[in-house]
Amino acid sequence: MLYQGSCHCGAVAFEAEGEIDSALACNCSICRRKGSLLWFIPRDKLRLKTPEEAAGTYTFNKHVIKHRFCPTCGMHPYGEGIDPTGKAMAAVNLRCVEDIDLDSIPVHHYDGRSV
Repeated sequence: MLYQGSCHCGAVAFEAEGEIDSALACNCSICRRKGSLLWFIPRDKLRLKTPEEAAGTYTFNKHVIKHRFCPTCGMHPYGEGIDPTGKAMAAVNLRCVEDIDLDSIPVHHYDGRSV
């Protein structure tokens, strides 16, 4: 299935392809503050509809995850990283995806604070 999403003001927009079967809620220092519900997909299944330069990038700690955000409205629609097998991945913030029922998606809790 193809989903549409964006930041609040629309300056960072994307489409994501796949089946949303679950979301991840992480308690690390940044995810806890953002309140994201993350859906992980291969990076090539996330296609930007706006220029990549429209999104700012924040990295911290080991600098392995690019937390992408809109410099205008501050929303954080997705992140980028590499999975343990070396595959490029995207972490889509499901709160930024249009026309989905978040209450129907099972949420798995991840203890990122302890990692």
